[in-house]
Amino acid sequence: MTSSNTVISVEDVSKRFVIRKEKSLKERVVNFGRSNRHKEDFWALRDVSFEVNAGTTIGLIGANGSGKSTLLKTIGGIIQPTSGVVRRRGRLAALLELGAGFHPDLTGRENVYLNAAILGLTRKETDAQFDSIVDFSGIEQFIDTQVKFYSSGMYVRLAFAVAIHVDPEVLLVDEVLAVGDEPFQRKCMDRIRAFQADGRTIVLVSHSLDTVGDICDRGIVLSHGVVQFDGDTPTALRILREGFEAEGPDGSPESLRALAQITDTALVNPSTGEKTKLIRSGDSLRFDITVETGRPIEEWVVGMGIDTPLGHAVFGTNTIRLGITAEPFTGTKTISFSLPNVQLGTGAYFIHASFGTLQGGEFHRIPQAATIEVQDSTNNVGQVSIDATVEAALTPRRAARSR
Repeated sequence: MTSSNTVISVEDVSKRFVIRKEKSLKERVVNFGRSNRHKEDFWALRDVSFEVNAGTTIGLIGANGSGKSTLLKTIGGIIQPTSGVVRRRGRLAALLELGAGFHPDLTGRENVYLNAAILGLTRKETDAQFDSIVDFSGIEQFIDTQVKFYSSGMYVRLAFAVAIHVDPEVLLVDEVLAVGDEPFQRKCMDRIRAFQADGRTIVLVSHSLDTVGDICDRGIVLSHGVVQFDGDTPTALRILREGFEAEGPDGSPESLRALAQITDTALVNPSTGEKTKLIRSGDSLRFDITVETGRPIEEWVVGMGIDTPLGHAVFGTNTIRLGITAEPFTGTKTISFSLPNVQLGTGAYFIHASFGTLQGGEFHRIPQAATIEVQDSTNNVGQVSIDATVEAALTPRRAARSR
């Protein structure tokens, strides 16, 4: 550990898996002792290094197969790295796989004690927490049923309930929370926020970027086992989304823009005709999108929208919603969206641009085609500016009844 505040230290961690090409036991026997032609190495992680300070919440994000879950399991000690070292400090609880630490032939009650023991609780400590664990899980009716008859949601409920009751200093959470229903997800998020308020450390893997943006104060973007970015959450989400948008249906940028592409965008002050980045709440805007195609395009659709830095949609529209007749065209075409009286709250916003067709879907999107900074003269907070007023009337006190 490089400092007293560091609870997790990952130093040059790499993880290799051997992929065997034999399809049957017979092929393995025949090829036993031969060259490496029948197997290949797959590096899930490559030279990953970072540190986690106490009290922080970190989101590990990336596309499927980027190495997020492998890294989380390495941090949790479930798998050992091929090279490098992971150091941890403090009691750790992990929700890494659905039903991990559960035995299918044991009841929910028995698995509570088993899983709690794996996480470091004594029998006496589990006795003291048992009623609270079952109450949080919400499956009291099935606590004495074998867990092999549980649904995936019931697994997650019980596993999460046990994990949070071991009083961990570090909590590792994989995508398992996405299995629970909405009320249980809200309950879990409330508990995670309570952990944050207590100064606990959380490392989260999730494909829900809204969740990452909401609760994480740091984001690590993984791509093919390599750290692509490590820093503030808004920038991490932007980099990940740009990576998603850069890939076409077959994974290549060329296939995405083979039909047409957006060549220019401009955010304009309609009063002056000049490009702008700074407005006041209530100002009007014009957003120009220029599209170029080398062959005739029919039933085209051009869209735009306003998003927060975390990617939450504030406003969106397109030519179909606005009733524009999409006449076929070849060459270059500029579509202008007029936005009168933009009542946005104070802060920074991104404007995205998209182009596609009704039949082929979206071909090209620029997630951050323009940036605007909104200044609001009111004392409001939030993404919308409303001229609110308030009155406080004194309620007359009722006269006491005479007896």
